Amino acid sequence: MKELLQGKKMLVTGIANDQSIAWGCAKAFHACGAELAVTYLNDKARPHVEPLAAQLGAALLPLDVQQPGALEAVFDALRQRWGRLDAVLHSIAFAPKADLQGRLTDSSREGFLQAMDVSCHSFIRMAQLAEPLMDRGGALFTMSFLGAHQVVPHYNLMGPVKAALEAAVRYLAAELGPRGIRVHAISPGPIRTRAASGLAEFDALLEQAALRAPAHALASIDDVGYATAMLAADAARLITGTTLYVDGGYHLMDAPWPTPSR
Repeated sequence: MKELLQGKKMLVTGIANDQSIAWGCAKAFHACGAELAVTYLNDKARPHVEPLAAQLGAALLPLDVQQPGALEAVFDALRQRWGRLDAVLHSIAFAPKADLQGRLTDSSREGFLQAMDVSCHSFIRMAQLAEPLMDRGGALFTMSFLGAHQVVPHYNLMGPVKAALEAAVRYLAAELGPRGIRVHAISPGPIRTRAASGLAEFDALLEQAALRAPAHALASIDDVGYATAMLAADAARLITGTTLYVDGGYHLMDAPWPTPSR
């Protein structure tokens, strides 16, 4: 297992606590031999992330993608620390609560633009900054959800945002492929994370997913982590532009979500 990512230098963004999908990925990358840098959002988040970074011997860097220069500072620090980069995990998403929990029809212009900037365009910016550090090729990963291409009740504003993110993955894969840089979206099934708790009636979504998935089980953050590690390995160097579902086959089901009540 240690040999899978031995010697790889990898950046993991979006860890909020030990329930975060990004934390599952960071643990898997470390177990597979990678050296890591992880980010935390702000001073409030740091006490939750710092001990996790310490468990993995990872460098810890602040990152609020809405702050001018913050993303550039992270990549400058990685350039000074390692001089190169093999993989980046983008696990960052945000929408204002009123826009997330209300109808898409009623979403505000400001809320839509903020959600798109934080959840989608920040990944494109990361790709731009990572490209010169991936002179030997590399991999870029972002987290999506089934609501990108199916209507999921209560997913609302994030549906179009994740659809844009998956489209960005395909275009980035085409543009960066000649440099040996692969780009993927990872689409877990419902997982109880802090971010997911902002969705209305999320417990009902979890129950439905567990009942209807062909595997009759939901993915854990560790399942997502090891699946992503597999795509980060050199053996996957000719796989790019994909959306990998880690959901027990739930995405295969016709009309998997119950019709929204009126």
